Amino acid sequence: MVQSIVATSQLAPGKLKAIDPVWFRIREEAAAIIHADPSLGGLIFSAVLNHERLECALSHRLAQRLGNADIGPELIVQAFDDALDARSEIGEEMRADVLAVHDRDPACDRYIDPFLYFKGFQAVQTYRLAHQLYAMGRVDFAFYLQSRSSMVFGVDIHPAAQIGRGIMIDHAHSIVIGETAVVGDNVSMLHAVTLGGTGKEHDDRHPKIGSGVLLGAGAKVLGNIRIGDCSRVASGSVVLHDVPANRTVAGVPAKVVGFAGCAEPAKSMNQTLDEIEPPEC
Repeated sequence: MVQSIVATSQLAPGKLKAIDPVWFRIREEAAAIIHADPSLGGLIFSAVLNHERLECALSHRLAQRLGNADIGPELIVQAFDDALDARSEIGEEMRADVLAVHDRDPACDRYIDPFLYFKGFQAVQTYRLAHQLYAMGRVDFAFYLQSRSSMVFGVDIHPAAQIGRGIMIDHAHSIVIGETAVVGDNVSMLHAVTLGGTGKEHDDRHPKIGSGVLLGAGAKVLGNIRIGDCSRVASGSVVLHDVPANRTVAGVPAKVVGFAGCAEPAKSMNQTLDEIEPPEC
């Protein structure tokens, strides 16, 4: 568990690697950045090397980006610490997201890249912390973080939405995820995806995205419908009805055009339509 990880200053590198390999690698990559370009030393020490745990470092990184004259970074860090104290599993989810981005994004060669630079990753981590604050009754603070994330990252995720682990949002611009949306584990989505409602309903009105789903750029999934596990939604599609598991849908309105072509579309990231045969078991 995250709570069992002691300060990195008290651990030999080999022990840190065994206990927390993701944080160990980020620190190694941080040191390599300073070696290659010493002018970035201030940024790297402030963002990474001055912190004992990934959770602490990420809280400070996000707070520096989200804070402004209304609520400064220090107050945001304290709120994030409260969220992490209440639910330590957030740290495990953060690490799963790092691994997902590194595995699925060909532009990501290092674990430190999403931590420092990728707004999709940073927006998802902001959501995770805001979601916990929302659950703790700190609704207005959570709404503030949602608003700032939308302004800073171009990603608008309601803090009441439910999102699993191993999430990769590539490019991330113009992502919208509504209040009653549910997103399973190991989901990948590209920019301009909307998980929205269809009207002014106040009850359960947003999509339920199964695990392993790939949502292409510009996909719009609207209403309280379900996208089955390991399905694909083609870029630019508008989905208004349930989608069975392991299928590919495309078009406006979207229709099933075949099987998903592989067992785990979110991990393969294959967005072509030439592989629509059922996957081998």
